[in-house]
Amino acid sequence: MLATWKVGPALAAGNTVVLKPAEWTPLTASLLGDLALEAGIPAGVINIVQGLGEDAGAALVAHPDVRRISFTGSPDTARIVGAAAARHLTPVSFELGGKSPLIVFADADMNLALQTAAAQYDHAGQVCLAGTRLLVDASVYSTFLSRLAQAIGQNSTGRSARS
Repeated sequence: MLATWKVGPALAAGNTVVLKPAEWTPLTASLLGDLALEAGIPAGVINIVQGLGEDAGAALVAHPDVRRISFTGSPDTARIVGAAAARHLTPVSFELGGKSPLIVFADADMNLALQTAAAQYDHAGQVCLAGTRLLVDASVYSTFLSRLAQAIGQNSTGRSARS
């Protein structure tokens, strides 16, 4: 999903794209490339490069013909990417995670807020745009907490994780 947020605008601006996914998530990028071809995007407009960051990623960010770099990952790796890009003054944007809160006001749609809060546990919480803090209005706190505990105790089938 995150790749589409970056690839789409680049294509809309008339650019070709080289996408190097994290080495532990290669399949979704490959599928994105396949879908692009199936949708009629010409070969060579979206290029998927698989490999380790130390090899494939390092070669990409250090290449003088790369005109823009968008990196999502850790601050430590971002420092390496930034240093390599700086050699050619290549513009870089970083998405290094964050501490995005989910704020629940007293007049919030409680069912939607609960659904969103419970979804933070998908993929063991390893979603870069997952909220990492809950800020809940004191007037609905007890009810919200009780319902959230119940919601996260259920799996995708709606059954209790303990059943």
